[in-house]
Amino acid sequence: MHRLSRRFAVVASVVLLILGGAVGASAATGFPHFGYHKVRSGLPTGIKHFKLTSSDVRAGRPIPARFRGCEDAGVSPALSWHGAPRATQSYAVTVFDADAPTGSGFWHWTAWDVPATTTSLPTGVALPGVNGTNDGGTVGYTGPCPPTGDITHRYTFTVVALDVPSLGLPSDTRGAVAGFVIGQHAIASASFVATARQ
Repeated sequence: MHRLSRRFAVVASVVLLILGGAVGASAATGFPHFGYHKVRSGLPTGIKHFKLTSSDVRAGRPIPARFRGCEDAGVSPALSWHGAPRATQSYAVTVFDADAPTGSGFWHWTAWDVPATTTSLPTGVALPGVNGTNDGGTVGYTGPCPPTGDITHRYTFTVVALDVPSLGLPSDTRGAVAGFVIGQHAIASASFVATARQ
């Protein structure tokens, strides 16, 4: 009987420690974590960096309504980059929300096989290359629309220089798989973060 009581006490202590940590994390951030971990970028550390800008979306600023996805898919913003390595054979473009309450983030845009000669994308353009399937289930760009009352979400816009002209992936490839393959061929990257909140 004592052994059973002792085991119960040990198990109860472990459960309390876990719950205490989760409550502490919730209090620190203002929302429950449900055991989720920080999402990794998927890009190798130590790769070179180049410059990415947008005339539509400003780094560190809220994303304008036109480029959000609450009413419809939204319009993809203009992007421009320079300084990628000469060895670049193609590019990938992604927009990722690591703050989405999913435990795995949310891919708003994954595109690849963008020709190495491309250094900009106009507003709302059909991207040259392959547009992948976003986490909303459609192909191409879908704008941010965080849950009402949730924390401010950070959206990372990224262009990745790749060492191959094509990743050989079909357009129905989901963001997690595309992100993994992109990371395997990344030689440099450029990114900025913008925000949105309901």
